[in-house]
Amino acid sequence: MNYALCIRIIMAQQENQNQLQIQLRPEVADGKYSNLAMIGHGPNEFLIDFIFAAPGMPQAPVVSRIIMSPENAKQLLRALNENVQKYEANFGVISPRRPGQNQNFSNN
Repeated sequence: MNYALCIRIIMAQQENQNQLQIQLRPEVADGKYSNLAMIGHGPNEFLIDFIFAAPGMPQAPVVSRIIMSPENAKQLLRALNENVQKYEANFGVISPRRPGQNQNFSNN
């Protein structure tokens, strides 16, 4: 076997060992629908509450709370920006339903 080919095979095996294996449990796989998010932060973490606000209902339950480090929040922001750009390239520009208003997502 060729030396360069052996090096490539070893490097590929090492890369495979370093890959993160994502596991999606059945109870999580269905997901949760959210049409409202509240975002807060402290010096060490960001909290994102995902909420389902049903029309005409006086209460809206938090369906999921995500807590992450500031660094991970920034990575999420970057990933969301990239994915929105890809989405808009495929399906067209996402326009707010009510221009000038963004009432479904807020910062605390």
